[in-house]
Amino acid sequence: MLPENVKIKLLPSVFSSLQHLLQCMCGNNMSVPLLAEAVTVSGMEKETAAVIFLHGLGDSGHGWADTLTAIQLPHVKFICPHAPPIPVTLNMKSMMPAWFDLMGLSPNSPEDESGIKKAAENITAIIEHEAKNGIPPNRIMLGGFSQGGALSLYTALTCQHQLAGVVALSCWLPLHRNFPSASSGNKNLPILQCHGDMDIMIPVQFGAMTAEKLKNIVNPQMITFKTYPGLSHSSCPQEMAAVKEFIEQHLPRI
Repeated sequence: MLPENVKIKLLPSVFSSLQHLLQCMCGNNMSVPLLAEAVTVSGMEKETAAVIFLHGLGDSGHGWADTLTAIQLPHVKFICPHAPPIPVTLNMKSMMPAWFDLMGLSPNSPEDESGIKKAAENITAIIEHEAKNGIPPNRIMLGGFSQGGALSLYTALTCQHQLAGVVALSCWLPLHRNFPSASSGNKNLPILQCHGDMDIMIPVQFGAMTAEKLKNIVNPQMITFKTYPGLSHSSCPQEMAAVKEFIEQHLPRI
């Protein structure tokens, strides 16, 4: 115990660390593992909506933050978590950021069912954290590119929350054989799928097959499938303009 007349002056770095510890103890971001290091692009006014955007295999949340900042709306917060490094079968068990293991990139490849389900639980935890902090699930949208888009689709279709929509870029539906029975039953989930027609990593035919499958899971009029001539496994300004329009439509300012 220190005498009452002794004052302690904390260095800024120490003060910051203590604040961080208190946040952990109070169950803030640190209670949700993926939020601990996530890149957050804050809105320029009161945030009444959020987009959780998941990067592709081997990338990080930083990889999409700049692109999303360019299409941001003032009332929307973007959250870009980082996938943990895990051994990926497709890349000879090399360690890299991945939402779940990948054994192959064809519709008939074996899948990491337990990893996919666990990853979906982790994304649902972010949704529930945001809901506790004032943004309800129907004002939260999931999005992602490639493996991240795949996880966004799976999470939105299986979680018990009615979300604002899904942006699924250059991706597929994981565990597609389990649907429609695996669906939580939210038929009115708006989904924007975008795909380059020169994608050799995830061929556009896979995207088209996914769109057809989705029409058996949600109301067909909820599905928008856009293709982009000459686009490989990447994004383009036209695609991002479509994403911004979709966000504006389904997460309007309130």
